[in-house]
Amino acid sequence: MNLRSVCMVLASIVVMTQVMPAAAQSTESTCNLGKPGKLIYQDDFDTDLRQWQVESVDTKNSDISVGNNQLLIDAAKGATVWFKQKLSGDILIIYTRKVVMEQGRNDRLSDLNQFWMATDPRDQNIFTRKGVFEQYDDLRLYYAGIGGNANTTTRFRKYQGNGERSLLTELNERDTLLQANRDYVIETAVYRGCTRVLVDGKVFFSYRDKDALRDGYFGFRTTQSRQQIRDFKVYQLE
Repeated sequence: MNLRSVCMVLASIVVMTQVMPAAAQSTESTCNLGKPGKLIYQDDFDTDLRQWQVESVDTKNSDISVGNNQLLIDAAKGATVWFKQKLSGDILIIYTRKVVMEQGRNDRLSDLNQFWMATDPRDQNIFTRKGVFEQYDDLRLYYAGIGGNANTTTRFRKYQGNGERSLLTELNERDTLLQANRDYVIETAVYRGCTRVLVDGKVFFSYRDKDALRDGYFGFRTTQSRQQIRDFKVYQLE
């Protein structure tokens, strides 16, 4: 290989490194997620929604309630259900969630979504919206959308707090999309500059963030679907 060819190869490597998205640069080996320690919050959904703040576009044709030790989100349009406690530090959030398909009025296999580490740069009170998805664009947060767009995309984004929603990972393989009436165990970790989402023990998203979000609110998010959630727990990571 002559000198000109070597230079061209090196230039190509530089270009590839520059355009490679941050998520692709982050590998599982770079994220040590610690181990679960003290249980700091939980909800068995055995009484009411006192630990949650509901934001729903269409309340007339939706039902967001608890029953049979489950949180039911039966949403005709967009809905977010925020955990009222602000989370901080190294934590692990675990819950079980299912998209119900039984010919209900809002049944649609789509949008097993969540926000975490969410804050509003302009307002300490984050609970000011009405469930319209675009209303959250100016928050700072991490967002996972599993089976979005009528179960065709699975995406991981970081919202920058200025309207920019950076796409970090997109997965479109069949095993990263939703199956109807299946219980999924979702584990979301935030630990020393890393965040990671596991679905039934499989790593969907793993990201080392140079400007990590270290505190904020967690919220269940969906649009036009019926979902059941149970066994919500938040652990300190050690």
